[in-house]
Amino acid sequence: MINAPGNQPFILGMRVDPTSYAEASRMIIDWASEGASRYVCFPNVYNVMQAYDSAAFRRITNDADLVTPDGMPLVWGLKHLGYPSATRVYGPDLTLIVLQMAADAGIPVGFYGSTPDVLAKIRTVLPERFPHLHVAYGHAPPFSEHTSVEDAGAVALINASGARILFVGLGTPKQDYWMASHRGKVQAVMLGVGAAFDFLAGTKPQAPRWMMRIGMEWFFRLITEPRRLWKRYLRDNPRFVVLFALQLLRVKRFSNHVSSHL
Repeated sequence: MINAPGNQPFILGMRVDPTSYAEASRMIIDWASEGASRYVCFPNVYNVMQAYDSAAFRRITNDADLVTPDGMPLVWGLKHLGYPSATRVYGPDLTLIVLQMAADAGIPVGFYGSTPDVLAKIRTVLPERFPHLHVAYGHAPPFSEHTSVEDAGAVALINASGARILFVGLGTPKQDYWMASHRGKVQAVMLGVGAAFDFLAGTKPQAPRWMMRIGMEWFFRLITEPRRLWKRYLRDNPRFVVLFALQLLRVKRFSNHVSSHL
């Protein structure tokens, strides 16, 4: 179970909830059934380092209604911090689970982000995989920033559609900022699932499962999109290893200090 507010573990200052697919999906469906406005983040090492470097990004992630360990390094981090039962809750996989549960429960869903071509392919694929799913909304916004009037119009259309779960694929960190700024405005549970749009549409390949299990998904993504990702991984992955090792040393010293005074 997710700990009570204030007791969640933090990795380099960013909250990560030790949850599971079953628990996370049930929370999302329950919130959607209530018509709640919530947002869920799926961070990996890149997001942790963004949060480490940016107080604003750290704040919106830590304020999310649910923050799942999307990457295996975060699962290993949770285990080292004293959560041995921590498991990965990968955004694209949780997307499939939530879509099936929404179809079974009759909860309308929507998609906001990516490109018109990707959304068109998703609309073609979904009826085959989830024949009872009600897709109430789909929109690929322009990459430029919305004016306040355009944004209000988009929110009105989302709410009028009746979608109670909104998959948001604007890319990180843009999707995270967008969800945080629209909690209380968009009457749906917003899931920042990013690449899940491309995986659903079949426009990008996923890493083999064996690479995911050993935490090498980043390498697969690097060799498939080297020009876009090489700087990110060369900069952030080594920093994460060093900084998290230092965090563990501080935790160990603190534990030893407390133990010596008991």
